[in-house]
Amino acid sequence: MQRRVFLSTLAAGSALALTAPPLLAQTTEDQVASRSPDSLPRNEGDHPRYRPPQRFGLGGAIALGDMRRQISEEQARAILKAAWEQGIRYYDTSPWYGLGLSERRVGQLLYPRDRDGYVLSSKTGRLLEPDPGYDHPGWQGVDNFRPEWDFSASATRRSIEDSLQRLGVPRLDMVFIHDLSPDHMGEQWREHFEVARKGAMPELVKMREEGLIKGWGLGVNTLEPLLDALDASDPDISLLATQYSLLKHEDALTRAFPACAKRNVSLVLGAPLNSGYLAGGEYFNYDRGAPADIADKRERYRTLARDHGVDLRTAALQFCNAPDVVAAVVAGASSPEQVRENVASIVDAPVPAAFWAAAKDQGLLHADAPIPR
Repeated sequence: MQRRVFLSTLAAGSALALTAPPLLAQTTEDQVASRSPDSLPRNEGDHPRYRPPQRFGLGGAIALGDMRRQISEEQARAILKAAWEQGIRYYDTSPWYGLGLSERRVGQLLYPRDRDGYVLSSKTGRLLEPDPGYDHPGWQGVDNFRPEWDFSASATRRSIEDSLQRLGVPRLDMVFIHDLSPDHMGEQWREHFEVARKGAMPELVKMREEGLIKGWGLGVNTLEPLLDALDASDPDISLLATQYSLLKHEDALTRAFPACAKRNVSLVLGAPLNSGYLAGGEYFNYDRGAPADIADKRERYRTLARDHGVDLRTAALQFCNAPDVVAAVVAGASSPEQVRENVASIVDAPVPAAFWAAAKDQGLLHADAPIPR
């Protein structure tokens, strides 16, 4: 079967909870059972390019990919079941997450369901080659698949087709060119970018025009590739992780946001809690421990949150959801309880204006950073 025909038919981490202040996002018994998808923030009005309807999603990297520890299939199903019951209808995954494991787990939730009832994004840039016994140090357990960088046009089609097979679904809504960035490749990222400029990028534009995907962009942890892609091609929406949070946001705010807005390109923000660090965890941006200035900034935020009766996780998630250029925020979860806490933070616990004003007065937030309305 031709690939085109086939394709057309086919957070928080293990965070330690902070002491609950008066405005800590909490869930009632009814909310634990289920929420309507319409209760979560949505993108309203028309936009020149594709945006997911829902502004909050579940990230599939850390827990569902077994990044830090192995979880059972039962635990994975419980996390995904809780997300669906809490009204989450946007799911982000990648071949890289657990070398196919995250996609397989997400697919178990989604493949029996109406394909028009949820939004799904995955990524391209790595092909997974069978290699029995292969064990990548970045993921727990034996992986049996070896990742190979390939940003060519043909590899992009194959990667998406492989993802659809693992997921068991007929199509993806968004595709992000993954980790085409100096934090993963060093200076070689520019050579790979040139391959993608001639291969993956025009191929994804073609697939969008064919109606096989709704939007595409980069999925990266640094700004330069994202900004270069705006000039090199015609992206719709990119996933930017670790670069916009309470702890780090000035560069994204002053460089990436205006550049994207000028081109009507939206952003999905990943790692809004900096890998659970803002929820009390030990990991900062996927690594154990944080630089001294970041640790000090978190302590200052904790004091401010305590003084205003605010849950810091709640403030962090709502802060990331505030900018107009942001179309969605995706946060991971290592348990059903974390799923419910994250959704409650987005939906149930407004943060007082005095908290945001004090954060700006103390220099914790950039003066021009949008705050939740």
